[in-house]
Amino acid sequence: MPFQIIRNDITKVKADAIVNTANPNPQIGGGTDKAIYAAAGWRKLLAQRKKIGTILPGQAVSTNAFRLPAKYVIHTVGPAWIDGAHGEREILHACYENSLALADRLNCKSIAFPLIATGVYGFPKDAALNIALSEIGRFLLTHEMEVFLVVFDQSALELSQKLVGEIEQYIDEHTAHSLLEEEYAMPSSADICFHEIGNPEPLGQRRAFAREPERSAAPKTAPKPILHRTPLANASANLPADTVLPAGSALSLSDVLETKEQTFQQRLFSLIDQRGLDDVTVYKKANIDRKLFSRIRCKPDYKPTKKTAVAFAIALELDLPTTKDLLSRAELAFSPTSRFDLIVMYFITNKNYDIYQINAALFQYHQPTLGV
Repeated sequence: MPFQIIRNDITKVKADAIVNTANPNPQIGGGTDKAIYAAAGWRKLLAQRKKIGTILPGQAVSTNAFRLPAKYVIHTVGPAWIDGAHGEREILHACYENSLALADRLNCKSIAFPLIATGVYGFPKDAALNIALSEIGRFLLTHEMEVFLVVFDQSALELSQKLVGEIEQYIDEHTAHSLLEEEYAMPSSADICFHEIGNPEPLGQRRAFAREPERSAAPKTAPKPILHRTPLANASANLPADTVLPAGSALSLSDVLETKEQTFQQRLFSLIDQRGLDDVTVYKKANIDRKLFSRIRCKPDYKPTKKTAVAFAIALELDLPTTKDLLSRAELAFSPTSRFDLIVMYFITNKNYDIYQINAALFQYHQPTLGV
């Protein structure tokens, strides 16, 4: 997986480069800085650090890693938070951008970051996380590198209160809806496949209003067209899932059957072609390893894990019905009682396809993250 959020002590992470939130002057500070010096061997690391001299905020420099399980320590100076109006955000962006660029020049294949400036420097954790995810995501779109964001415990990573509130509300509402359906055996429209003339409302919806008192007759209107409702994601190349098609559509039975019989791999690459995307863009946006993507392309019967299948749906920015159809090709489905599924569904419903932000939310809720 190109990007991962992990719980660990950064001094124990095996990576080509480990990032240190450094003191601007060549002396040992507190927090992560102190821990890295202690693990590396402070005399040798400090001696090399003194040769560099003062580091400006946002700048990044490298030293040997000595006893650490890494080749290099990249030292970057984060901003001390004042009020957000003194260039703090711009400096933090520069910390990540310059550290990643330096790791690339050093030919590093992997790099581990702490959440820079959120300790004694007091940078708000939710804002710091958004900046970290933004810069890491931007870098990985054009580079091949394994990037770790290392947090010591769950409390070190915070989502915005607005996002947390919306996710919690979505989970509560959909859990309650699921319990209601189970209690009254009311099927959802997504589970019903039928042909109907006139009123196309799902059976469960008509039952729900069966006891309503009769209202005065509505004025007559033109008869409704004959409708066909299908559970297929795409009965043609350009139609979304659960499409309501007018009678007389140009689609042939062979078109429908051909789409229906596609495997997960065939459907995936059909969707990629429809959206005019190239392979590199897709596997990077899906947080998928290039070698795995190549194997998928060569294996028509490939069966992904749910987190991998969902990662592709996010990369392709699929709507919810089309995502469900893609999952069904791998004999997978969303469950209304799964927190993982509900969190993913929240982001898809709100058209937020930032896989790094989604993974941060999944991590916060102790769920598997997307990609491989």
